[in-house]
Amino acid sequence: MDLPRSFTIRERTHRIHNPFTDEKFATLAEAIRLRPGMTVLDLACGSGEMLCQWSRDRGITGTGVDISTVFISRAKARATELGVDERVTFLHGDAADHVASAPVDVAACVGATWIGGGVRGTMALLESSLRPGGLLLIGEPFWREDPPDQAAVEGSAASARSDYHDLPGLVELFAGLGWDLVEMVLADEDSWDRYVAAQWLAVRTWLDANPDDELAERLRAELSTAPSRYVRYQRRYLGWGVFALMRR
Repeated sequence: MDLPRSFTIRERTHRIHNPFTDEKFATLAEAIRLRPGMTVLDLACGSGEMLCQWSRDRGITGTGVDISTVFISRAKARATELGVDERVTFLHGDAADHVASAPVDVAACVGATWIGGGVRGTMALLESSLRPGGLLLIGEPFWREDPPDQAAVEGSAASARSDYHDLPGLVELFAGLGWDLVEMVLADEDSWDRYVAAQWLAVRTWLDANPDDELAERLRAELSTAPSRYVRYQRRYLGWGVFALMRR
């Protein structure tokens, strides 16, 4: 049980595996009023940067779960580096099956709603770990503009227009499921660049060091087209944000 190796190659230099920055995570922590002693569950936590930063800066305790052995190892190392390893715990496992042993103040899935088969299922999964009155955090893409054709859809890392809502549609989905949207922090073009463009250098330096690897031909072809597709399509059409929700 692990992520495909190609994914960890692309994002091997990332501390944050989504189009957010340290500053945006700090803004989000302030927006949702995190306080010392609050408990946070982060499903599909990646390298654990959100929990580690929030524990260092806000005094929260938390648990992160991720399927990637590489990222969980990095998360544990990061917790030690920041001196929060006694307050945050990282578990290797399938986040789709994880329910907290005790209800938490904040239950989050920031950019991996496939663990619940989409937004609806992931919100239901998170709610099973959330205390009454707690906050649910969902990180999710949305269409900034309606993609005009299938080339724009695929260039935005989607397979179909229906893969994502537009922003009003996403907000209406939350309401229809019985949740109040109480805060949101959105990615911008610069934070998207920091996430996506950093992958190109990670892939190129990996290719230089591993020219005979079985993945080299595939990743070389990907790198030849990825920058063009990103600047032509994804940077324009695809948005991303973290949405804070409370059950009505």
